[in-house]
Amino acid sequence: MRKFCITLIVLGCVVPTGMKAQQVLTLDDCRQMAIESNKDLRQARTKVEMAGYDRKIARANYFPEISATGAYMYNNRNLALVNDGQSAILSNLGTIAQGTLDNSAAALSNGINGAVAQLKTAIASDPALAAEYMGSPMWRTIFGMLEGSRNITAPDIAAPINAIGQEIDKSMHLDIENVFLGAVTLKQPVFVGGKIVLSNQIAKMAEELAEAEYDMKYADVLVDIDQAYWQIISIANKKRLAESYSDLLHQLEKDVEISVKEGVSTKSDELQIKVKANEADIMLTKAINGLKLSKMLLCKEIGLPLDSEIMLADESLDAIPTPMPGEAKDMETIWNDRPETRSLELASKIYDKKIGIARADMMPKVAVVAGYSVTNPNAFHGFENKWNGGLFSAGVMVNVPIFHGTEALQKTRKAKAEATLYKDRLDEARNMISLQVEQSRQHLEEARERLEMSENNLSSAEENMRMATIGFEAGVIETNTVLAAQTAWLKAHSEYIDAGIDLQMADANLRKAEGKYNNSEK
Repeated sequence: MRKFCITLIVLGCVVPTGMKAQQVLTLDDCRQMAIESNKDLRQARTKVEMAGYDRKIARANYFPEISATGAYMYNNRNLALVNDGQSAILSNLGTIAQGTLDNSAAALSNGINGAVAQLKTAIASDPALAAEYMGSPMWRTIFGMLEGSRNITAPDIAAPINAIGQEIDKSMHLDIENVFLGAVTLKQPVFVGGKIVLSNQIAKMAEELAEAEYDMKYADVLVDIDQAYWQIISIANKKRLAESYSDLLHQLEKDVEISVKEGVSTKSDELQIKVKANEADIMLTKAINGLKLSKMLLCKEIGLPLDSEIMLADESLDAIPTPMPGEAKDMETIWNDRPETRSLELASKIYDKKIGIARADMMPKVAVVAGYSVTNPNAFHGFENKWNGGLFSAGVMVNVPIFHGTEALQKTRKAKAEATLYKDRLDEARNMISLQVEQSRQHLEEARERLEMSENNLSSAEENMRMATIGFEAGVIETNTVLAAQTAWLKAHSEYIDAGIDLQMADANLRKAEGKYNNSEK
């Protein structure tokens, strides 16, 4: 039962899924579709875009920073510039002044009355004076005037002075229940130790670094697509080979059946051929399923539905095309073209710039600042609840770092150490790339030689199988010899296919090692 179920599953895999129109794809088509649909490449492109934004952000530091601020504040109490006692004095200032003035008038009247009485007493005590002054009309007039000024009264000034005092007291109580504030400020850095210039240079290098990382993923995608593409070509060729091998064995099986009936061959020969034919059928089934799965994998890589019916342009070729040798490149050019070395070189330069940024923290910083502010209540107009003009100010700000536990010095030393680290990594990467290129070139030459040898072996195996078949049909060669010849032909043909695919992949790996998989979007 288990064997029957497995047979059904295998048959289900090889049954066509429908008569859909097949889409013919070339290697360039697959590469382009993979570039457009690959998620890693899309994320790498996004990182390049983000690095571009960071570069623009760093460039913004060259320009002045202008900001506007608005604020509102509610206070449940107002400000008083005088205490309660002083406030009471100001509110009753007129009454206090009136009382003082009344007292002064009464004292003046009393003083005049006393002086007149004393004068009269003195004159009366001297008869000669009394006769002269008391009888004189002039002195009678003077005494009359003095007696008329005995009752001096002060004028009423309490009400108007109280009003003035209350107005002054009101001005001493500031209305800050609702406070509004508006300000516009400008800050322009003049000198920050070169940090702005270095930050812009680092941001530009960081963008180039993101592009180099994109190029690495770009090359990886192309190599993966090449491998998937040529794997399908390999399996398709081996599928046709398995079909041919199966046809040969089934034809041989028929011939042996006839020979058994005629008594030329034995039953053992017939059974041996049937076993080989069954093995060939199993091999063909595996090739069909492998081809289907390989195409599903390629569809996944190029962004097509897994059940898409595709056919590769090189799939129907009898022989796998041989790649043309490219132009030789010197190692210096290869180092410049490889994104790995460009990444490490950029990283080394970035850390060189970080040394300057760390040093900038130890340098003075100069900036020009300016601002304009308005308030309501207005502090410049007696705290009136009006927007009556504001305050403009401008100046220069200087910050000089003095001591912070040698933090900036340690940052500088750390940046130097990191720069040295990436320089060492760059030298190591160049050595590894040189070794990789040399190995790839040797592998390519070995693949070419292997293809030539496998092609010669295939020609010999085909001739051997042809001669064995003729001899078997003539009855002079045994079945085992024919089977051995067919097996040798199958092996030689399979090795020829593997050699062709290995040559294609060796060429792809060499192109990647030499940095020839450049980003066409640049």
